[in-house]
Amino acid sequence: MLNQFLFGIYPYIAAAIFLFGSLARFEREQYTWKTDSSQLLHRGNLRLGNILFHIGILGLFFGHLGGLLTPVAVWDYLGVDHGTKQAVAMIAGGIMGWLCLSGLLILIHRRISSARISAVTRTGDKVLLLWILCTLLLGLATIGESSAHMDGHMMVQLMTWAQHVVTFRGDAASFVADAPLLFRLHLFMGMTLFVIFPFTRLVHVWSGFASVTYLGRAWQLVRPR
Repeated sequence: MLNQFLFGIYPYIAAAIFLFGSLARFEREQYTWKTDSSQLLHRGNLRLGNILFHIGILGLFFGHLGGLLTPVAVWDYLGVDHGTKQAVAMIAGGIMGWLCLSGLLILIHRRISSARISAVTRTGDKVLLLWILCTLLLGLATIGESSAHMDGHMMVQLMTWAQHVVTFRGDAASFVADAPLLFRLHLFMGMTLFVIFPFTRLVHVWSGFASVTYLGRAWQLVRPR
């Protein structure tokens, strides 16, 4: 019953909170819809940490999105065997994961080492940073677990679970019932990240995706002292 709730029902609860929570915050608290940039308080290693973190987390997000939701039949049609796909996912995920982790640790160190930034850091910010850190560490740890089983079976099970969730099939949870605890913890932490999303500074991601010209727009210039 717990497995059915966590991996068959909870994904829809998380998705509902993610979507409707974001809409409610945009409707009711638009002045809080921002990244709360701390560049004016202390620059430090902000640029390096920011770049590494964002490259890593965007790579992980789109990598998970494409890897989990691309039907197995597509990979079979392309002639990519399951073991090869798993190896590519492990290498790409490892690279992006370490980039993201490096940037995140730089940003966390900057936030706790600067008295000015630490003073304006909310409890929600601390929870968010720690949650992303734990989710990231669990994800990196699954690489070691996967290396012991290179037949691709576990990856196919995870793909089938994700595809059954998004197509509203009730048997989704059964595909991860026998998955190693490490994988299930990573899935739970990842889904819960969407639950806390609307209540943190992460909502600025919506603005980035909504703006077609975001990647090509001019730099925001901040005058130095």
